[in-house]
This record gives sequence, structure tokens and C-alpha cells, in this order.
Amino acid sequence: MLRKRLITSLWGIPLLSLAVWFDRPLPWFTILITAWGVLAVREFYKAVAASKVPPLTYFGLILTALFILSRDSGLPLVIQSYLDIRLLLTVMVVLPLIWLLLRRQKDGAIAGWVWTVAGILYIGWLLGYMVALRGLSDGRNWVYLTLFVTFASDTAAFFAGKALGRHKLAPDISPGKTREGAVAGAIGAMLVSLFFILPTPLSLPLNWGQAIALGLLVSVFGQFGDLAESLFKRNMGVKDSGTFLPGHGGLLDRLDSLVFAGVVVYYYAVWLIP
Repeated sequence: MLRKRLITSLWGIPLLSLAVWFDRPLPWFTILITAWGVLAVREFYKAVAASKVPPLTYFGLILTALFILSRDSGLPLVIQSYLDIRLLLTVMVVLPLIWLLLRRQKDGAIAGWVWTVAGILYIGWLLGYMVALRGLSDGRNWVYLTLFVTFASDTAAFFAGKALGRHKLAPDISPGKTREGAVAGAIGAMLVSLFFILPTPLSLPLNWGQAIALGLLVSVFGQFGDLAESLFKRNMGVKDSGTFLPGHGGLLDRLDSLVFAGVVVYYYAVWLIP
């Protein structure tokens, strides 16, 4: 399992890094994140369907893609006008309800609608913050900070939990996670975050205190995101969301920390950095 995790990381992280760096003139990062989101929400709906609730899968796939694309400020204005967030929210609520009213099968209709909307918001709306983050001033470096600090937190928590873990963090949600791993994850995140204050091409307008605070926030919220996805899988009765990434599970399993971390870094950059 560890070997598979390492091999997947060796090709996955460089691919993601290149998409962030070479985001223009073609929006490679937006394309990659949109594809990731669509495949992840497909795994989400597959898990929901396994629990005997029929979501509107194809509708959810399309809306998830549109929500992510709507956060790319670099798209032509004519395209942006059709991706107005208020219009997308309205379509998300109204159209599936109309479809369910017209559909012959009525059993589980409202539950299916709720899970369809939940998938769009959880993945499409939250993952869209990564695209919006890339569009900020120094956006490339903010995305790198989000990715590498999250990866550092996950990796440190994984290895420290295996080696030192004694006290369960949330045994009723994810029995494998430990408090020792959570602390190690926070330390790893803060250390990697400090790299972004050094005079390198990846430097950001942060001081020591801001870098440490942001690293801690990314780790804490990332771990909450991880637990939220574990709670979802536990309720759906599945162990992994898929097998797309050997050693890591599905694409949804790799988004759990990032979707929360991206929101934190985005608002930190917008509200607290001049």
C-alpha cells in the first residue's frame, strides 16, 4: 500500500504542479480541477446510489463542472455571463425539482434531490475556490502553498499516526486517525508554510507569524475536511470512494482536505493580505 501511495504521488504531484505553473494562455489548471471535480462527484453519487438513494447523476456532473468553471476570471466575458453564480444556483435548485415532478418514479425523489444538490455544493462550489485562488495576485504561489501545506499535513499525520499513534482522534468516525497524527500534521503544515516566506520564486507577502498561523489553519481545516468525508463514507457504508488513485483510493478521497483548505487560504489571502 505504501509503495502504491508513493508511486501515485510521484506522477500526480508533478502533473498538478505543472498545471498550476502553466495555467495560461490555456487554463490548464482550471481544466484539471474541473475534470477532477467531475470524476470526484461521480464517485460521490455512486456511493449515494449504493445506499439506495437515486441522485440525478448527470445533472450533478454538469452543474459541478459549471460551478468550477464559473470561478475562472480569465475566461472570455461572453462565457462568464452564462456562468453567473446566481443563475447556476437557481438552475441547481429549480430544474431537478421540475424533473423529479415529471418523472414517473416518485419514491426517494426528495432525498435524491438533496444528495444531488449536496454533491454539487460540496465538490463544485468548494473546489471552485482553488480556481478562484489561482486568479488572485500571486495566485500561482497561493495555490502551491495550499497544495504543499495540505500534502505535508496529510503525510506527517499518516506516518506519525502509524508510528506514534496511541489516542484515537475520532473513533466513531475514522478509527485509524489519532491525536498524535493530528498534532504531527499541524507541525508539518506549519514548517512547510514557512518555506513560502523565503526569498524564492514561490515567496508570498507573509511574515513568520502569518505563515505559521496559515499553516495551522490549513492543517486544522484540512483534517476537518478529511473527517467530514470519512463521516460521509461511513454513512454510505463504503471504505474508499473509488480506486482511481492506487494507494490513495478515489479522487474524492484526495479532495477531502483540499476543498476545506482552499477556502481557508482564499479568504486569508483576500481579507488579511494587503
